[in-house]
Amino acid sequence: MTENVGQKCGVIALIGAPNAGKSTLLNKLVGSKISIVTPKVQTTRTRVTGIATKDNTQLIFIDTPGIFSPKSRMDKAMTKAAWKGMEGADVVALLVDVKHAVDKNTSQIIRNLQKNSVNAVLILNKIDLIEKPALLEIAARLNKEGQFSATFMVSAENGNGVEDLQKYFIDKVPYADWIYPEDQAADMPMRVFAAEITREKLMLQMHQEIPYKIMVETESWLEKKNSININQIIYVVSDRHKKMVIGKGGQTIKTIGEKSRKELQYLIGKKINLFLFVKIKEDWQESKENYGIMGLEF
Repeated sequence: MTENVGQKCGVIALIGAPNAGKSTLLNKLVGSKISIVTPKVQTTRTRVTGIATKDNTQLIFIDTPGIFSPKSRMDKAMTKAAWKGMEGADVVALLVDVKHAVDKNTSQIIRNLQKNSVNAVLILNKIDLIEKPALLEIAARLNKEGQFSATFMVSAENGNGVEDLQKYFIDKVPYADWIYPEDQAADMPMRVFAAEITREKLMLQMHQEIPYKIMVETESWLEKKNSININQIIYVVSDRHKKMVIGKGGQTIKTIGEKSRKELQYLIGKKINLFLFVKIKEDWQESKENYGIMGLEF
Protein backbone atom coordinates (compact mmCIF):
# COMPACT_ATOMS: atom_id res chain seq x y z
CA MET A 1 0.00 0.00 0.00
CA THR A 2 1.22 3.50 -0.75
CA GLU A 3 1.31 6.07 2.02
CA ASN A 4 -0.30 8.72 -0.17
CA VAL A 5 -3.36 7.06 -1.65
CA GLY A 6 -3.94 8.08 -5.24
CA GLN A 7 -0.35 9.04 -6.07
CA LYS A 8 1.24 7.46 -9.14
CA CYS A 9 4.93 7.25 -9.91
CA GLY A 10 6.93 5.45 -12.57
CA VAL A 11 10.15 5.36 -14.56
CA ILE A 12 10.20 5.75 -18.35
CA ALA A 13 13.43 4.89 -20.16
CA LEU A 14 13.97 6.71 -23.46
CA ILE A 15 16.24 4.72 -25.76
CA GLY A 16 17.18 4.99 -29.42
CA ALA A 17 19.93 5.42 -31.98
CA PRO A 18 22.19 8.49 -31.83
CA ASN A 19 20.49 11.77 -32.74
CA ALA A 20 16.97 10.33 -32.57
CA GLY A 21 15.86 13.33 -30.51
CA LYS A 22 15.69 11.77 -27.03
CA SER A 23 17.10 14.82 -25.23
CA THR A 24 14.77 17.21 -27.07
CA LEU A 25 11.79 15.01 -26.17
CA LEU A 26 12.91 14.78 -22.53
CA ASN A 27 13.14 18.56 -22.25
CA LYS A 28 9.67 18.91 -23.79
CA LEU A 29 8.12 16.28 -21.48
CA VAL A 30 9.67 17.83 -18.38
CA GLY A 31 8.95 21.39 -19.46
CA SER A 32 12.45 22.74 -18.90
CA LYS A 33 15.99 22.19 -20.15
CA ILE A 34 17.42 19.12 -18.46
CA SER A 35 19.56 17.55 -21.18
CA ILE A 36 21.83 19.31 -23.67
CA VAL A 37 20.87 19.22 -27.34
CA THR A 38 23.00 19.55 -30.48
CA PRO A 39 22.61 18.30 -34.08
CA LYS A 40 25.71 16.13 -33.57
CA VAL A 41 25.47 12.44 -32.69
CA GLN A 42 26.62 11.17 -29.28
CA THR A 43 25.78 14.46 -27.56
CA THR A 44 24.40 12.64 -24.49
CA ARG A 45 27.20 10.68 -22.81
CA THR A 46 25.45 9.34 -19.73
CA ARG A 47 22.04 8.84 -18.17
CA VAL A 48 20.10 12.03 -17.52
CA THR A 49 17.08 11.96 -15.21
CA GLY A 50 14.19 14.36 -15.78
CA ILE A 51 11.12 14.60 -13.55
CA ALA A 52 7.62 15.72 -14.55
CA THR A 53 4.98 15.96 -11.82
CA LYS A 54 1.44 16.57 -12.98
CA ASP A 55 -1.69 16.30 -10.84
CA ASN A 56 -1.33 13.01 -8.92
CA THR A 57 1.43 11.53 -11.12
CA GLN A 58 5.21 11.79 -11.12
CA LEU A 59 6.97 10.62 -14.28
CA ILE A 60 10.70 9.95 -14.01
CA PHE A 61 12.33 10.00 -17.44
CA ILE A 62 15.73 8.47 -18.11
CA ASP A 63 17.47 9.96 -21.16
CA THR A 64 20.16 7.53 -22.29
CA PRO A 65 23.10 7.84 -24.73
CA GLY A 66 22.37 6.87 -28.31
CA ILE A 67 22.84 3.13 -28.94
CA PHE A 68 25.23 2.19 -31.73
CA SER A 69 27.95 -0.37 -32.54
CA PRO A 70 30.72 0.53 -30.07
CA LYS A 71 34.38 0.72 -31.02
CA SER A 72 36.30 2.67 -28.36
CA ARG A 73 36.19 2.25 -24.57
CA MET A 74 33.95 5.31 -24.30
CA ASP A 75 31.61 3.98 -27.01
CA LYS A 76 31.23 0.77 -25.02
CA ALA A 77 30.65 2.65 -21.75
CA MET A 78 27.98 4.87 -23.35
CA THR A 79 26.19 1.90 -24.94
CA LYS A 80 26.27 0.01 -21.64
CA ALA A 81 24.81 3.05 -19.85
CA ALA A 82 22.00 3.18 -22.40
CA TRP A 83 20.98 -0.46 -21.92
CA LYS A 84 21.38 -0.15 -18.15
CA GLY A 85 18.96 2.78 -18.25
CA MET A 86 16.17 0.31 -19.02
CA GLU A 87 16.69 -1.68 -15.83
CA GLY A 88 13.76 -1.27 -13.49
CA ALA A 89 11.83 0.96 -15.91
CA ASP A 90 8.05 0.72 -15.86
CA VAL A 91 7.91 1.76 -19.53
CA VAL A 92 10.61 1.48 -22.20
CA ALA A 93 10.16 3.86 -25.12
CA LEU A 94 12.11 3.47 -28.37
CA LEU A 95 12.53 6.80 -30.12
CA VAL A 96 13.13 6.69 -33.88
CA ASP A 97 14.12 9.50 -36.24
CA VAL A 98 11.79 8.91 -39.20
CA LYS A 99 14.36 10.37 -41.58
CA HIS A 100 16.67 7.44 -40.71
CA ALA A 101 14.03 5.03 -39.47
CA VAL A 102 15.33 1.67 -40.56
CA ASP A 103 19.07 2.11 -40.09
CA LYS A 104 21.27 -0.65 -38.67
CA ASN A 105 21.37 0.85 -35.18
CA THR A 106 17.57 0.93 -34.81
CA SER A 107 17.24 -2.58 -36.26
CA GLN A 108 19.83 -3.87 -33.77
CA ILE A 109 18.02 -2.19 -30.87
CA ILE A 110 14.74 -3.86 -31.93
CA ARG A 111 16.49 -7.26 -32.12
CA ASN A 112 17.92 -6.77 -28.62
CA LEU A 113 14.51 -5.77 -27.26
CA GLN A 114 13.03 -8.95 -28.71
CA LYS A 115 15.93 -11.05 -27.39
CA ASN A 116 15.31 -9.75 -23.88
CA SER A 117 11.50 -9.93 -24.20
CA VAL A 118 11.08 -6.18 -23.68
CA ASN A 119 7.75 -4.88 -24.92
CA ALA A 120 8.45 -1.22 -25.72
CA VAL A 121 6.50 1.82 -26.90
CA LEU A 122 7.45 3.00 -30.40
CA ILE A 123 7.82 6.77 -30.79
CA LEU A 124 8.31 8.06 -34.33
CA ASN A 125 9.97 11.47 -34.06
CA LYS A 126 10.50 14.38 -36.48
CA ILE A 127 7.23 13.62 -38.26
CA ASP A 128 7.13 17.18 -39.62
CA LEU A 129 10.06 16.27 -41.91
CA ILE A 130 8.32 13.49 -43.84
CA GLU A 131 5.14 12.98 -45.89
CA LYS A 132 2.26 11.07 -44.26
CA PRO A 133 2.26 8.03 -46.65
CA ALA A 134 5.99 7.48 -46.00
CA LEU A 135 5.40 7.89 -42.26
CA LEU A 136 2.66 5.25 -42.22
CA GLU A 137 4.88 2.90 -44.22
CA ILE A 138 7.69 3.30 -41.66
CA ALA A 139 5.27 2.67 -38.78
CA ALA A 140 4.01 -0.51 -40.42
CA ARG A 141 7.54 -1.75 -41.19
CA LEU A 142 8.89 -1.15 -37.69
CA ASN A 143 5.84 -2.76 -36.06
CA LYS A 144 6.44 -5.77 -38.29
CA GLU A 145 10.10 -5.92 -37.19
CA GLY A 146 9.37 -5.62 -33.48
CA GLN A 147 6.64 -6.05 -30.89
CA PHE A 148 5.41 -2.69 -29.62
CA SER A 149 2.61 -2.07 -27.14
CA ALA A 150 1.73 1.28 -28.75
CA THR A 151 2.93 3.61 -31.51
CA PHE A 152 3.10 7.41 -31.24
CA MET A 153 4.00 9.98 -33.87
CA VAL A 154 5.53 13.18 -32.52
CA SER A 155 7.69 16.16 -33.26
CA ALA A 156 9.75 16.69 -30.12
CA GLU A 157 11.00 19.97 -31.56
CA ASN A 158 7.62 21.69 -31.86
CA GLY A 159 5.67 19.58 -29.37
CA ASN A 160 3.21 17.93 -31.75
CA GLY A 161 1.89 14.69 -30.26
CA VAL A 162 3.87 15.07 -27.01
CA GLU A 163 0.80 15.72 -24.83
CA ASP A 164 -0.88 12.49 -25.97
CA LEU A 165 2.37 10.61 -25.31
CA GLN A 166 2.57 12.02 -21.79
CA LYS A 167 -1.05 11.04 -21.10
CA TYR A 168 -0.17 7.48 -22.15
CA PHE A 169 2.76 7.38 -19.73
CA ILE A 170 0.56 8.73 -16.91
CA ASP A 171 -1.95 5.96 -17.58
CA LYS A 172 0.70 3.23 -17.63
CA VAL A 173 2.75 3.98 -14.49
CA PRO A 174 1.71 2.26 -11.22
CA TYR A 175 0.23 3.69 -8.05
CA ALA A 176 3.19 4.50 -5.82
CA ASP A 177 4.59 7.28 -3.65
CA TRP A 178 6.50 10.04 -5.40
CA ILE A 179 10.28 9.79 -5.21
CA TYR A 180 11.13 13.47 -5.72
CA PRO A 181 9.71 16.77 -4.42
CA GLU A 182 6.91 18.18 -6.57
CA ASP A 183 9.00 21.13 -7.83
CA GLN A 184 12.14 19.15 -8.74
CA ALA A 185 12.76 18.76 -12.49
CA ALA A 186 16.10 16.94 -12.60
CA ASP A 187 18.36 14.63 -10.64
CA MET A 188 21.78 15.98 -11.60
CA PRO A 189 24.32 17.94 -9.53
CA MET A 190 24.44 21.59 -10.64
CA ARG A 191 28.23 21.35 -11.14
CA VAL A 192 27.69 18.54 -13.66
CA PHE A 193 24.79 20.34 -15.32
CA ALA A 194 26.90 23.51 -15.72
CA ALA A 195 29.70 21.49 -17.32
CA GLU A 196 27.20 19.94 -19.73
CA ILE A 197 25.91 23.37 -20.78
CA THR A 198 29.46 24.48 -21.63
CA ARG A 199 30.07 21.20 -23.52
CA GLU A 200 26.90 21.87 -25.51
CA LYS A 201 28.22 25.30 -26.55
CA LEU A 202 31.55 23.71 -27.51
CA MET A 203 29.83 21.09 -29.64
CA LEU A 204 27.74 23.72 -31.41
CA GLN A 205 30.77 25.95 -32.00
CA MET A 206 33.40 23.36 -32.98
CA HIS A 207 33.50 21.11 -36.01
CA GLN A 208 34.93 17.82 -37.25
CA GLU A 209 36.39 15.56 -34.52
CA ILE A 210 36.86 18.23 -31.86
CA PRO A 211 33.50 17.84 -30.02
CA TYR A 212 34.12 14.13 -29.39
CA LYS A 213 37.63 14.71 -28.01
CA ILE A 214 36.52 17.17 -25.34
CA MET A 215 35.48 16.84 -21.72
CA VAL A 216 34.35 19.68 -19.44
CA GLU A 217 34.72 19.53 -15.67
CA THR A 218 33.47 22.09 -13.15
CA GLU A 219 36.55 22.56 -10.99
CA SER A 220 35.03 24.98 -8.48
CA TRP A 221 31.61 26.46 -7.63
CA LEU A 222 31.48 29.38 -5.22
CA GLU A 223 28.06 30.76 -4.30
CA LYS A 224 27.87 34.35 -3.10
CA LYS A 225 24.83 36.37 -2.04
CA ASN A 226 23.80 37.49 -5.53
CA SER A 227 26.14 35.56 -7.83
CA ILE A 228 27.99 32.30 -8.48
CA ASN A 229 31.66 32.03 -9.50
CA ILE A 230 32.27 28.94 -11.65
CA ASN A 231 35.66 27.68 -12.82
CA GLN A 232 35.61 25.02 -15.52
CA ILE A 233 38.36 23.04 -17.21
CA ILE A 234 38.02 21.99 -20.85
CA TYR A 235 40.16 18.91 -21.44
CA VAL A 236 41.47 18.30 -24.97
CA VAL A 237 43.80 15.60 -26.33
CA SER A 238 46.39 17.68 -28.21
CA ASP A 239 47.98 21.11 -28.51
CA ARG A 240 46.33 21.48 -31.93
CA HIS A 241 42.90 21.01 -30.37
CA LYS A 242 43.76 23.42 -27.57
CA LYS A 243 44.63 26.14 -30.09
CA MET A 244 41.37 25.51 -31.95
CA VAL A 245 39.27 25.74 -28.78
CA ILE A 246 40.99 28.96 -27.73
CA GLY A 247 40.83 30.45 -31.24
CA LYS A 248 42.69 33.40 -32.71
CA GLY A 249 43.25 35.98 -29.99
CA GLY A 250 41.12 33.87 -27.63
CA GLN A 251 37.96 34.71 -29.58
CA THR A 252 36.53 31.15 -29.81
CA ILE A 253 36.70 30.39 -26.10
CA LYS A 254 35.42 33.88 -25.33
CA THR A 255 32.34 33.25 -27.50
CA ILE A 256 31.75 29.81 -25.92
CA GLY A 257 32.12 31.23 -22.41
CA GLU A 258 29.71 34.07 -23.10
CA LYS A 259 27.03 31.76 -24.53
CA SER A 260 27.41 29.30 -21.67
CA ARG A 261 27.34 32.07 -19.05
CA LYS A 262 24.15 33.60 -20.48
CA GLU A 263 22.30 30.29 -20.54
CA LEU A 264 23.42 29.30 -17.05
CA GLN A 265 22.35 32.71 -15.78
CA TYR A 266 18.91 32.24 -17.37
CA LEU A 267 18.47 28.67 -16.09
CA ILE A 268 19.79 29.23 -12.58
CA GLY A 269 18.39 32.72 -12.09
CA LYS A 270 21.55 34.23 -10.63
CA LYS A 271 24.44 36.28 -11.98
CA ILE A 272 27.12 33.88 -13.23
CA ASN A 273 30.83 34.63 -13.37
CA LEU A 274 32.22 31.87 -15.57
CA PHE A 275 35.95 31.24 -16.07
CA LEU A 276 37.11 28.69 -18.65
CA PHE A 277 40.55 27.06 -18.80
CA VAL A 278 41.84 24.68 -21.50
CA LYS A 279 44.19 21.85 -20.55
CA ILE A 280 45.79 19.08 -22.58
CA LYS A 281 45.15 15.61 -21.24
CA GLU A 282 45.95 13.12 -23.99
CA ASP A 283 44.58 10.10 -22.16
CA TRP A 284 41.46 11.60 -20.57
CA GLN A 285 39.31 9.11 -22.49
CA GLU A 286 41.19 6.27 -20.77
CA SER A 287 40.92 7.68 -17.22
CA LYS A 288 38.74 5.79 -14.74
CA GLU A 289 38.27 8.98 -12.71
CA ASN A 290 36.90 10.89 -15.72
CA TYR A 291 34.41 8.10 -16.46
CA GLY A 292 33.20 8.46 -12.88
CA ILE A 293 32.72 12.22 -13.38
CA MET A 294 30.59 11.50 -16.45
CA GLY A 295 28.61 8.82 -14.60
CA LEU A 296 29.92 6.03 -16.83
CA GLU A 297 31.37 2.66 -15.90
CA PHE A 298 35.04 2.34 -16.82
